[in-house]
Amino acid sequence: MHVLVLGGTAEARRLAALLVGSAPDLRVTSSLAGRVAAPRLPAGEVRIGGFGGADGLAAWLVRERVDVLVDATHPFAERMSTNAVGAAAATGVPLVVLRRPGWQPVDGDDWHPVDSLAGAAALLPTLGARVFLTTGRMGLAAFTGTAELDRLWFLVRSVDPPQPPVPPRMHVLLDRGPFALDDERALLAAHRVDVLVTKDSGGPATAPKLTAAREARVPVVIVRRPPVPAGVPMVTGPEEAARWVRGER
Repeated sequence: MHVLVLGGTAEARRLAALLVGSAPDLRVTSSLAGRVAAPRLPAGEVRIGGFGGADGLAAWLVRERVDVLVDATHPFAERMSTNAVGAAAATGVPLVVLRRPGWQPVDGDDWHPVDSLAGAAALLPTLGARVFLTTGRMGLAAFTGTAELDRLWFLVRSVDPPQPPVPPRMHVLLDRGPFALDDERALLAAHRVDVLVTKDSGGPATAPKLTAAREARVPVVIVRRPPVPAGVPMVTGPEEAARWVRGER
């Protein structure tokens, strides 16, 4: 059996670790998008780079004789998820989506949900002037281009350096999670952050910033995640995904 894991997440790496070596005839290939310069590599075979859309992915599934396709990409990798659905439909390869649960607000949170980065940018000037932006280096152009946005100061945290266009008043912090709560508290205080922007990526690795914001009474603009494609089975953990792959569905 050949399993292709569309990865790049901690859950994808955990799934690969569970599958590799678990059966003598099981081949596991993880595919990474290649957007990070030094990605954390999973167990098993690894390929890096795009497929060329749904048709390219379908061709790869056929050529490499893939038996099961697992979409364990980031919750906001909407294009890749759409391509996976198209490729699975074209080839008949079973597809399952592995998505960690999203975050949920608790008492004391001041969350402002929006549907896009543009929606987050439109809301920011009403909430604060010193922004901790944790949406990654892609999409920073959404936070530029107006006089109101150009007056804001941004602390941008990402794994790799961002490329223009970027906000004119910006400090870049190159770092990779997981992040400790004490460090997030110190970061908010040191930079006098008065509003946090994040995507609802879920999971524990970057959740401490939400606790730190709640404690400091900092409002959080949170971008809602896109829905899982309709009609596709979904699991929420690597162990459940491993059972699905093995046929325990």
